[in-house]
Amino acid sequence: MVCFGAVGPDFGGAADGFTHSYLAAVPDLEALERYIHDPVHIAGDEQILDKIEKLSAVRFTDADDPDLGKAVYDLHVGKTQVYPEWGRRIEELFGADV
Repeated sequence: MVCFGAVGPDFGGAADGFTHSYLAAVPDLEALERYIHDPVHIAGDEQILDKIEKLSAVRFTDADDPDLGKAVYDLHVGKTQVYPEWGRRIEELFGADV
């Protein structure tokens, strides 16, 4: 599901409001969908989201698919429909433009 992940201090420093960064690499959309709905991931979100004050996302790919960004966004929307409280918390942290 996740090829690799990393978490650690953000090089930008606390002045920009971010202290740590997290990366999870997945091989394809199917793996991403399994990852975002995995019970361990959901339980982790429940433990950590209330400890976070601010989030930012960098989304990128090495795939040559112009529709991939929309497909990833659609997965996010689907998760907010399954877990509406999670969706509200993510919107609070990221703003409406996730």
